[in-house]
Amino acid sequence: MSVSDHQQPDPRPVILITGCSSGIGLDTAEFFAKKDWHVLATCRKDADVKRMQKAGFTSFRLDYEDQDSLDAVVPRLQQLTAGRIDVLFNNGAYAIPCLSEDLPTPALRQIFEANFFGWHELTRQILPLMFAAGGGRIIHNSSVLGFAAMRARGAYNATKFALEGLTDTMRQEITGTNVKLILVQPGPIRTRIRQNAYIQFKRWITWKDSRQPNFYTKGLIPRLSAKETTKDLFELMPDAVTRAVWHAATARRPRLRYRITWSTKLMAFAKRILSTRMMDKLASKF
Repeated sequence: MSVSDHQQPDPRPVILITGCSSGIGLDTAEFFAKKDWHVLATCRKDADVKRMQKAGFTSFRLDYEDQDSLDAVVPRLQQLTAGRIDVLFNNGAYAIPCLSEDLPTPALRQIFEANFFGWHELTRQILPLMFAAGGGRIIHNSSVLGFAAMRARGAYNATKFALEGLTDTMRQEITGTNVKLILVQPGPIRTRIRQNAYIQFKRWITWKDSRQPNFYTKGLIPRLSAKETTKDLFELMPDAVTRAVWHAATARRPRLRYRITWSTKLMAFAKRILSTRMMDKLASKF
């Protein structure tokens, strides 16, 4: 329903969150709703959209790999919030775990659509609304893997490294507009990323032809396919990220980077003081 002359605008601040079907996106959506924000909780799949709508959220389909769904966002905002958006939380992403030499180039192109190009496109569409309103916050959910490379995570590393570089550049370019670009850098968080990564692994990786098949049979596949997983070192629940997003969205002077979990903080410190060879040795422990 559009805002008409006889209808008072909704006074609640508006946040648009991607990837709300589970994990960090869902937890953040629920938290902001409890704080009386108007939450636009978007998902890639129609079934998840319907589930979010039944739970009382304003939800619609938004798929970073689908240009039509990206083009529909601003018209949706005009319809739902009279074009108001205070915070964009780019969150939806996935991984394709494998050795980089076994990663098909089409798979790398595809994950860049989901984890990077789509984020850039959505950000570009939202920025004019924020400029016109005199401000806003764009929060990108990056990762410790956005600055610290680790084995078997080449595709995810590449997208997150690219995201951090683009964000740092864009932040410098929009100085003075009162639109703030912020990076959240979680380490291990208990979500469905491993289960979703296994789907992508089975779709793309022909590991039996690999130069290192034992890497898969003795390590990666058992980890990805495990029904019950043990807690990773320093692993936290999604609410740890939600708290950072809340501060980034509401603080008068938010941080430019929120490092979440001790693994992220330790890796950031290590990267400042260790040589590249020493960093490679450290990363091989994880």
